[in-house]
Amino acid sequence: MTGPIPAELGNLTNLRLLYLWRNELTGPIPAELGDLTNLVSLDLQSNQLTRAIPAELVDLSSLLRLYLSNNQLTGPIPSELTRLTNLDWLDLSSNQFTGPIPAELGDLTNLRHLGLKENQLTGPIPAELGDLTNLTQLHLWANQLTGPIPAELGNLTSLVSLEISSNQLEGPIPAELGSLINLKQLHLWANQLTGPIPSELGSLTNLRTLYLTSNQLTGPIPAELGDLTNLRELHLWDNQLTGPIPAELGNLANLEVLYLSSNRLTGRIPAELGGLTNLRKLSLTQNELRGCVPGDLRGVAESDLWDLDLPDCR
Repeated sequence: MTGPIPAELGNLTNLRLLYLWRNELTGPIPAELGDLTNLVSLDLQSNQLTRAIPAELVDLSSLLRLYLSNNQLTGPIPSELTRLTNLDWLDLSSNQFTGPIPAELGDLTNLRHLGLKENQLTGPIPAELGDLTNLTQLHLWANQLTGPIPAELGNLTSLVSLEISSNQLEGPIPAELGSLINLKQLHLWANQLTGPIPSELGSLTNLRTLYLTSNQLTGPIPAELGDLTNLRELHLWDNQLTGPIPAELGNLANLEVLYLSSNRLTGRIPAELGGLTNLRKLSLTQNELRGCVPGDLRGVAESDLWDLDLPDCR
């Protein structure tokens, strides 16, 4: 379908589901859709819709799910969206929204998914998002967010995916994130985070992927990361980490990708890494490693071990 969304759809006052996703619809979202007070799901994602979210959408008091991602919507995110108190899914990703994330979104306590990625949002992550205790997915990556990661995000104990990469966040990684015991994805790469990697992250035993790449993290790699026995990918490259590679990383029996390059790591490559039989990608270059390469690591399909110019261990 092409062209604008007909304003006349606002006359269908008994409508409960309106799915217009993946078309070539253009123009603004009609204000008249705000008359569909029985609507529980509105899906307009993956079109070419423009202009701001109409204020009238906040009259959809029965709405549970609002999908507006992958359009060309502009303007600020309306703080009035918090009137949609039943909302459990809000996805505004991949638009051109500007301005701050409204702190009032923290009042939507039924939310399970909050997607604001790939916009032009600025300012800090509101601490009030830590009140969304039913949230399972928080996706804020690829914006222009600044300031620290709020420690209050550690209250989101139902969270499975936390992706806030590719912003301008600064300060330390809060130790409180170690309380997110259901987390499977923790992606904080491409920010300006400083300080050490908290040892508390070793408590995230359900974690599958940990991306801390391209920050300014310092200090050693915590041995506690060796407790993440479900981990598939560990990306710590392009930081300022020091000290040896912990032998405890050899406990990560499910690990498939280990990237530690472009740091200031020293000492020997632990022989224990040779026991990572599922490892298929390994990068250790641009450190200050010495000694020899454990023979079992030579079998990793994609690695930069030859660039280390170290002999095999005998």
